[in-house]
Parts: sequence; C-alpha cells; structure tokens
Amino acid sequence: MVARTNTHKSAGGDRTSSATCSPVLIVEDDEDLREMMAQFLLVEGFRPETVSNGQEALDYLRKGPTPSVILLDMMMPIMDGWEFRREQQRDPRVANVPVIVLSALDRNRVGDIGEAAFMKKPLDFDRLLDLVRRYCR
Repeated sequence: MVARTNTHKSAGGDRTSSATCSPVLIVEDDEDLREMMAQFLLVEGFRPETVSNGQEALDYLRKGPTPSVILLDMMMPIMDGWEFRREQQRDPRVANVPVIVLSALDRNRVGDIGEAAFMKKPLDFDRLLDLVRRYCR
C-alpha cells in the first residue's frame, strides 16, 4: 500500500485551523500505531495519509499532494528514516516539508537530521497534536 486517502469528515466537523491544511503524512511501520495516529488526526480535522516505510513515503511525495508535515518513524524495514531524510533533502520540491521524528531511540541516537521536532515513543498525543497544528498550513 503506497498511501491511504482519508476522505471522511472528522467527528467534530471541519476545524477552522485545519480545514485548509494539506495532508499530514504518517510514515510508520507499526500498523497499529500508524492507524491510531491516523484516526486521532482524522477526528481532530486533519487529512492523514499513511505509508509503512521510507520508500513508500518517497513514492507518495513524488505522486501525491505535498504534505504540510511528515510524521517520521526512524526504524523501519525497506528504507529507514535516516535514508528517507537524505533522499527527501535532495529533492528541492519537498526538501522543506517539516519532519517530526517519532522514535523509541533517545534523541542523541537519532542524530541531527534537520527535523522540525522530535518526539520520544510512547507518544504524547496532546503534544503530537500541538506540533501538527504548528506546522499545518
């Protein structure tokens, strides 16, 4: 699966802050967490798109609408988060899309990959929502 488009309205209706927001791309190999984040963001009025690894994320960026923000796991099969970031930064069309890193690794083990924000797993969904709102245009 390259990406899943969510066309459902949120339970609370469209939110003014996110009604014009481009998609939020979730790049996460853990299916349960990926779906939980997608449902959470959908209920909050965002348009989540999901992929399970860095290669699928690059495919999405080449074909789909440019997301407002990318939620990026680091440790994934096929293409991990580090390789994805290198490839993303090489493409001038999407190099400036902000990335929020989501990782079970400590911040220093992830290294400096030019992310907009870092969140340690398990996730604090209130903080995640605050960060998505900050970067969603």
